[in-house]
Amino acid sequence: MKNVLTLNPIHYINGNVQLPGSKSISNRVLLLSAVSCGITYVTNLLDSDDVQYMLYALKAIGIKYVLSDNNTTCKIYGNNQFLNMKHKNISLFLGNAGTALRPLVAMLSLGNNNNILLTGDKRMKERPIHDLIDTLRQGSAKIIYCEKKFYLPIKIKGGFLGGKLTIKGNISSQFLSALLMSAPLAPLNTEIMIDGKLVSQPYVNLTLKLIKLFGVNITHDSYRIFYISGKQEYKSPGNYFIEGDASSASYFLAAAAIKGGTVCVTGLNSQSIQGDIYFANILEKMGAIITWGNNFISCTRNVLKSVDLDMNDIPDSAMTIAILALFSSGVTTIRNIYNWRVKESDRLSAMSTELRKIGAIINEGKDFISICPPKKFNNTVIETYNDHRIAMCFSLISLSGTSVTIIDPRCTSKTFPNYFSVLSSISIN
Repeated sequence: MKNVLTLNPIHYINGNVQLPGSKSISNRVLLLSAVSCGITYVTNLLDSDDVQYMLYALKAIGIKYVLSDNNTTCKIYGNNQFLNMKHKNISLFLGNAGTALRPLVAMLSLGNNNNILLTGDKRMKERPIHDLIDTLRQGSAKIIYCEKKFYLPIKIKGGFLGGKLTIKGNISSQFLSALLMSAPLAPLNTEIMIDGKLVSQPYVNLTLKLIKLFGVNITHDSYRIFYISGKQEYKSPGNYFIEGDASSASYFLAAAAIKGGTVCVTGLNSQSIQGDIYFANILEKMGAIITWGNNFISCTRNVLKSVDLDMNDIPDSAMTIAILALFSSGVTTIRNIYNWRVKESDRLSAMSTELRKIGAIINEGKDFISICPPKKFNNTVIETYNDHRIAMCFSLISLSGTSVTIIDPRCTSKTFPNYFSVLSSISIN
């Protein structure tokens, strides 16, 4: 029998939330630290399933590190001889952690001593990987599909040299980020041409900024072609503090907009390198009152109105906008979000199904969703599809005056293990 959590109606939201570290930054910094020259001290590391999968993989391939402070501080001994390490007959299970698996596929494709099996859970085996593998093969990487063509599990035998590569830009920015992190270590210079529109561009910017922090500069021609010199070396920045997770911040800011009071999330500011920081701007456009500080963002309730926006740049936080639509006047339309379909679940289908249960009128397209708020909220049991963001999004239905039951609430351990207790800490029932 599945574990369930029933959230009773929350009548008021007010308080402060210290955000956990960003998942996207945590896994990128861990991998870059691992292949760098020098020791890196990482603080405010996210302690979650996805980050644990990255740490497990780094240990398995011979990277040494020491965790402390409840797994939020990590001292990593970088190995700039990464390409010369022998990785024979290693098998890595990485669950559904795309931010761990995709960059590891590219990084482990370097060198010629590899014989590494990479696999994941049932959903990860359904998620696309072949565009990344096709591009790595253009650079002479030897990668074999072990079961179903185009999907995990795969066996990596190394051989990636760099060179002139082309990759589709419309599926996942994680594919490009993976290539950008590995290409500087390849023996040849690399040019990566983007075929089509690049999705989730802010995540690529995040990757480029972190790569530069580790001593490597990558240039590009308006995000159409990326130029990377080969035979480079990453150098540790010494100390790195991971800023708060902007995607996680969205739920608490949205809660304030719906039922505040005021909520202040700390660990972020307007200079954040995460694209999801722009969620606060959309909240303001919807009518909420937003205040920015040196290390915080606060949101205060106001009358909410609908929006019609292209949210390709912030697909994770766009899910929270879909919930806010239930509490706004008018029809909200979220466009250019095809990549919802290739995330931890088919999020377009899942969100449409669960929003209809609530009582909303939904129009679902290939790459958009329109939401007309319900006249009356239904008391509903929400299927989470083992997707952390669906669980966290639909927890906000408890702000409607009705209770909501979340199936498998523990799926939030992927990025935010104590999410429900943090939400409770700023709630008055």
